[in-house]
Amino acid sequence: MSEEIVSRVSNYLTPQVPFKAIAQGAEAVVFTTNVHPYLPAKDSNNKTYVIKYRPPKRYRHPSIDRSLTKHRTLSESRLLAKLFLIPGLKVPQLIACDAYNGYIWIEFLGEDLPNDAGFSNLKNFLWMFAPSDPYDPIVKETLIKVGEQIGLLHWNDYCHGDLTSSNIVLVREGPESWQPYLIDFGLGSTSNMVEDKGVDLYVLERAIVSTHSLFADTYKEWLMHGFCQVYKNNGAEGEKKLKEVLNRFQEVRMRGRKRSMIG
Repeated sequence: MSEEIVSRVSNYLTPQVPFKAIAQGAEAVVFTTNVHPYLPAKDSNNKTYVIKYRPPKRYRHPSIDRSLTKHRTLSESRLLAKLFLIPGLKVPQLIACDAYNGYIWIEFLGEDLPNDAGFSNLKNFLWMFAPSDPYDPIVKETLIKVGEQIGLLHWNDYCHGDLTSSNIVLVREGPESWQPYLIDFGLGSTSNMVEDKGVDLYVLERAIVSTHSLFADTYKEWLMHGFCQVYKNNGAEGEKKLKEVLNRFQEVRMRGRKRSMIG
């Protein structure tokens, strides 16, 4: 991570606010801090918060860059706020948004867990079980829950846009129970188009195949079981919409195979 980005964040937060970089992507950098954006330090209760920052892109004209940063930061914040209100859907809670400067403050998942319990993204979770028992009942239960979360997202006509196994966080609820959360909605959108939902499913399928190829068929079956159940729980209308989504998913999959064959 460049010193320029760290300096920008430090100047924005002021020297009195400690922060630590935990991830960097093409679009944004993610930090943690124990200072609430609004509450005095004495009232923060030593909780941890996540700060997502979109730094300026030098390859864009400054006015265009500012406009894009504002639009994308605001869009992601609005989407998170709406998703948080959907019963059963698990996403981090939005705390604050500074769209003009490209900052979003959100809840830190797994805050109350001991250090050895923690949390994991789906990719690392599956790797954790791979050497011992990749078909452990805990893995099956967790993947079905992940499928249910995606089903709830799509049933309510929202799409993720970058649904990889790294953007699904698992928080431990007990010795043998994990709760999935969907994170990073920078490319998310409101959409009732089956094409967008099919692409979401295809992106996740490719992520599972690329990192867990030996067990991918079983993992995909468990994921789709949870996904389909959400639609089936909504009666005839759900069955009809599920058929449309699955048909488009197959079409998207076929197009992806043709592209990979052509090169």
